[in-house]
Amino acid sequence: MFKLHTPVMLEEVVDFLKLAPGMTVVDATVGTGGHSEAILKGIMPQGRLIAIDRDEESLSVCRDRLKDFNRSIEFVHANFVELDEILKRLNINAIDGILFDLGISSFQLSDPERGFSFQNDGPLDMRLDRASYISAYDLLNNLNEEEISMLLWNFGQERWHNRIAHMLVQERQRRPIATTLELAEIVSRSIPSRFRHRYYRIHPATRTFQAIRIAVNRELEILESALDKAIAALNKGARICVISFHSLEDRAVKLAFKKAALAGLVEIKTPKPLVPRSAEIEVNPSSRSSKLRVAERI
Repeated sequence: MFKLHTPVMLEEVVDFLKLAPGMTVVDATVGTGGHSEAILKGIMPQGRLIAIDRDEESLSVCRDRLKDFNRSIEFVHANFVELDEILKRLNINAIDGILFDLGISSFQLSDPERGFSFQNDGPLDMRLDRASYISAYDLLNNLNEEEISMLLWNFGQERWHNRIAHMLVQERQRRPIATTLELAEIVSRSIPSRFRHRYYRIHPATRTFQAIRIAVNRELEILESALDKAIAALNKGARICVISFHSLEDRAVKLAFKKAALAGLVEIKTPKPLVPRSAEIEVNPSSRSSKLRVAERI
């Protein structure tokens, strides 16, 4: 039985979007539909939700979950960087709000076959869109040592990136690195034992898995463009809400909002990002690293 993703900062997102009946809202990362269900209740009747996700499996679950709202939803299997083309295809000139909930969901993490987690053994995949070409296996077994090292530093800020890259290249000379537990074990062995617990409050492989996932899916590369397109699509007074889960994402959102504000396009509603309340973290520990930034089109 799969685990549905628990939406993060749901009340805050609903409040900041200023939902009202008849609005057209985009959920650019709909996942299994947790945020979307609440958004739909706020824009009914006659509201319209554009539900986008690059993961067909998540979309399938969402379709079933939100079947009672089907007449009000357009489900779109696509990358959110295609937002302008999606809206044009749907004959939508402007939208009344948009949400980006970045990262991966507990639904994706809980499936070992997706290869996102080091908790269970599975193939080294990590593709959000399983129809895409490059997987984690391809990167780890084909990039050279310097390229792997730079990937781990740039996308994971991994302190031991050089040692991990060296060990990975040594290990794959014996046989290809093929599973999540193989990768996690190699990473753990790469880090000096005296630092494993002092430096890491999290599993030693966390940053490596994050970095590889970001590279496989080109997450940071497409985020800036997608945010620019989202801001351009907003009606006056409409808001964009973005939930990020690590510092690289949050920095990209902060810079995109600042650039748009300097251009006179938006007013930033969260000078400092919002974080979950302690009560939410207690119920949903995976929300602890999340940050919410909001801007309004002017």
